[in-house]
Amino acid sequence: MRVFAALRPAPAALEHLDSALASVRCGDGTGLRLVDPEQRHLTLAFRADLPEGALPETLDRLAAVAACHEPLTLHLSGAGAFRGRTLWIGVGGETGALSSLLDEDLLEERGRERRRAHLTVARVSARAPRAPRRRRRDRTPPPDPTRRRLDDAVRALSVYRGPSWPAEEIELVSSRLGEGRGGGPRHEVLASVPLGG
Repeated sequence: MRVFAALRPAPAALEHLDSALASVRCGDGTGLRLVDPEQRHLTLAFRADLPEGALPETLDRLAAVAACHEPLTLHLSGAGAFRGRTLWIGVGGETGALSSLLDEDLLEERGRERRRAHLTVARVSARAPRAPRRRRRDRTPPPDPTRRRLDDAVRALSVYRGPSWPAEEIELVSSRLGEGRGGGPRHEVLASVPLGG
């Protein structure tokens, strides 16, 4: 099963962010598609192939690691884009302690890679207009309206700073692809473990 370990921002932090995101919404549905607020989280670790029988052992491991890390005070801050398709909001506050938590092998992931603490808030819509194809002789690529919209959103949100919240537990969440709203993933919290034991 596909699972991830995550910190979930407090409802007040997500509401504040939602107000800030009003400036990047595109009413015609052809720009940025916002992530469902109920699915916004800070991923700490991801595993695509956890056997269901390994769930109790995984929860024990997650609880043991979480007990070694104190609760964190965090806030959402700044913005960026991944691969010209995904808009994210950064994280501020006790980032040194958060980096230490990100360095942990929480789910015995295979092929782990260094993570950047972020909250995915929007993706480029599949119906977004694409840049016209460039002609062979034309060396200047045509402007991409979707990329421009994403860049504008990053600029608008680069100064964003949300309210602080206490991150006091790690959630273990299952992710079922294609079972959520609009064909997206459906997330279900399997368990929560406290930070600081």
